[in-house]
Amino acid sequence: MERIEWVMIEPGSTYVGSNNRAIFFGAPGPRHEVTIQYRYEISKNAIALSEADAILESEGTSISSESEWQLAFDRGLIKGGKGIECLSDRISSSYWGKICDGRAFSQSDSNIMVCREWRGPDAIAKYLPINPATEQMVRIVRRETKEPNPIAPRLPIRQPMSGIVREEAIIVLILGVIPSFSWAYFNASPGYIATGWPGLVLGGIILGLLTGIFWRPIQPTWWSEGSRMFPRR
Repeated sequence: MERIEWVMIEPGSTYVGSNNRAIFFGAPGPRHEVTIQYRYEISKNAIALSEADAILESEGTSISSESEWQLAFDRGLIKGGKGIECLSDRISSSYWGKICDGRAFSQSDSNIMVCREWRGPDAIAKYLPINPATEQMVRIVRRETKEPNPIAPRLPIRQPMSGIVREEAIIVLILGVIPSFSWAYFNASPGYIATGWPGLVLGGIILGLLTGIFWRPIQPTWWSEGSRMFPRR
């Protein structure tokens, strides 16, 4: 195995997660700030997990968390060019409940492995089933401290639903129900709206909800302030 070349990363903040909740174009959210308050070293190059196992056992290192990887990437200190790198975070469908201090996020019912896919000089978030058949490439880290931050900010355990419900109601009304009645007004026979309004309402609701396949408004990004997280658009 080749000698590991390390890169030192100073404390700082980065952002991970998505603020797009459309089914086709969205990804696990919310987008949120992570503040890393410790120095750490990350391997300059990715290595195969099968090769990293020996290092992980003997040198007190671990696989990079998503936040550690992203901070190093934001600063231009790690580069790739092709392939997928697997991180130590494991999620079920979202980041709700995550402690945002740089540590890996692993949910008890997780079934998704957080990764990064290189596309030339850029890297995008990739979410894969745990234990894929292909060889996993990883980066390993050595941290200055192993003690977790006792007052680290944390995302809410569950997504606040009141805003989502209001948003969906407005979308369904504007993109579904109103167009449904407008079509009936200009195209249906006289008296159809008076007798067929339940079907128009139901059809409008279905139409409005289906727009979520391709589009939904950008969601708030969660920022850390002291030991708490707050949403901002």
